[in-house]
Amino acid sequence: MTSRAQEHEGPVTHLPGLIQATVPGRVSRLGIAVSGGGDSLALLLAAVDWARERGAELRAVTVDHALRPESRHEAEQVARICAGLDVAHDLLTWNHGAIRGNLQQAAREARYALIAGWARANGVQAVALGHTATDQAETLLMGLSRAAGIDGLSGMRPAWEEAGVLWLRPFLTVTRQDLRAFLRQRGQDWVDDPSNEDARFARVRARQILNALQPLGISEASLARVAENLARAREVVVRTTARAAADILTERAGALFFHRRALIELPSEVTRRILSSALMWLSGASYPPRAAEIERLTVAIADGGAATLAGCRVAPMAPNDIGDMLVARELRVLSGQVQALEPGWEGAWDRRWRLKAPDGADVSGLRVRAVGPEGLRQCPEWRDTGLPRAALIVTPAVWRKEHLVAAPVAGRPAGWTAEIVAPFAARPLSH
Repeated sequence: MTSRAQEHEGPVTHLPGLIQATVPGRVSRLGIAVSGGGDSLALLLAAVDWARERGAELRAVTVDHALRPESRHEAEQVARICAGLDVAHDLLTWNHGAIRGNLQQAAREARYALIAGWARANGVQAVALGHTATDQAETLLMGLSRAAGIDGLSGMRPAWEEAGVLWLRPFLTVTRQDLRAFLRQRGQDWVDDPSNEDARFARVRARQILNALQPLGISEASLARVAENLARAREVVVRTTARAAADILTERAGALFFHRRALIELPSEVTRRILSSALMWLSGASYPPRAAEIERLTVAIADGGAATLAGCRVAPMAPNDIGDMLVARELRVLSGQVQALEPGWEGAWDRRWRLKAPDGADVSGLRVRAVGPEGLRQCPEWRDTGLPRAALIVTPAVWRKEHLVAAPVAGRPAGWTAEIVAPFAARPLSH
């Protein structure tokens, strides 16, 4: 549905300044994600003003999710608007089959993946998104409905790096109403996605309840400020957690080691965040375990016992200088992680380990899988590493059928190397 430009309202002139305040000076080519809706079109028009002043290059991108018959026409309309503004534009299509589960989440993940690939391919250093204070308020209400903690109530981040791209949200302090006023001033029409009125979606229901809160003095802007205040508090917690993790955790052989008492004596929120981040780092999960699961795990650790969660195992070990407990991958979940090698193979085993063969080695017929108990039986050198068996059996090994060729982490490198792709210390402890 197209909303027509109407008579001008009070002037909205500060939008290019918000972009200037958000985009780092090193960015010379900025991407603009434009759906054709009012928020992203306002971002596009303001970015044109900003780029002219800054001397920067703009590239726009639209993702056609192919979920509505009108979506292609709307995307092509964006292309025409960009052409009129002399902004380079690319149209990407989400080629999907049947979608199971959360439709909006699946579409969001696909959209970000497509745009990230586009940005990397086109030398776009940062991508700006048109999220607003209204979106921030809706996100806060959705978090309240889930009884979320400080992370879920802190709203959307104004900037973050993911998939090799810097993502920016310059309009988180601007309401959707203000952006519509800006478009009317410019005489620019926009498209309203009908799914934005579909009450089956939680965000739409949150949007509808906002009006009912107005008599209480609870507005989009005030909720957005609450989210901003909570985000500042969250930053303090994240920094405190990072310092504590650096003090008590040691990463070796792809596992994490710690002294049980040192972890348990931390504030409970810091303990929870450290454990959640450890499990996410080890398992590659995108979301942390549920709070109740982490609480049960914490009790098991306090009792000095072993437990499994999220494809990981927490277990006591003989005390030494790096700890008396470890968190490592669970061997059971690695049974399907078998990678056949081919000449020139480059990849990550278990999404965590990067292996490199000796120069000139013939890798035909070799496979990578976990060391496992059999690998340690064939590799008595593992005892010389000083690391516990539970950590080494889940590290990568090179096999020829049932014969161990190399175990780079477990004491038999045979010219092979294995390293963790992303060390734990580089991970933000934000959950």
